[in-house]
Amino acid sequence: MKMTTKAMLVLLALSTAACTRPDRFGGANGADGMANGGAPLGNTMPAGNGGASDPRSAAYFQQTVGDRVLFVVDSSSLTPQGQATLDAQANWLQTNSDYLAIIEGHADEQGTREYNLALGARRANAVREYLASKGVAATRLRTISYGKERPIEVCSNEECYAKNRRAVTVISVGSLS
Repeated sequence: MKMTTKAMLVLLALSTAACTRPDRFGGANGADGMANGGAPLGNTMPAGNGGASDPRSAAYFQQTVGDRVLFVVDSSSLTPQGQATLDAQANWLQTNSDYLAIIEGHADEQGTREYNLALGARRANAVREYLASKGVAATRLRTISYGKERPIEVCSNEECYAKNRRAVTVISVGSLS
């Protein structure tokens, strides 16, 4: 390969890498501008400085309060551990009233797509109802089901299945429409 071609390929790779993360120098969404393992928080603009040490930030909610609860096989019933996490979420949401929450329901890869979408919806609704029962205004909560379409891990063993049976609370500032 010619030296010019090699140089062009290196320049292309470097320029592409430099453009991959517009928030790489710090942004309104915290140190990495991401949540849920790399999914952008969208319209999230923390009221505080955005760091994980700021109790008003989205990063604090995700890392310290906890943004997910897990479920047992084929169930949308909350476990005692899940209820404890949701109690902390409810307290945080009541203290930080400028945030809204989208609750994502997920399922493992076992079963049909339709069944898992319905199961994910039941899980998200269980979380929504629990948060509302703890005093979070229902108008600040929305649910969505992804069923088995967005796994954390893809494999065929119980350890992975258990991680995928979850509901995740994603917080943001703005409209739930």
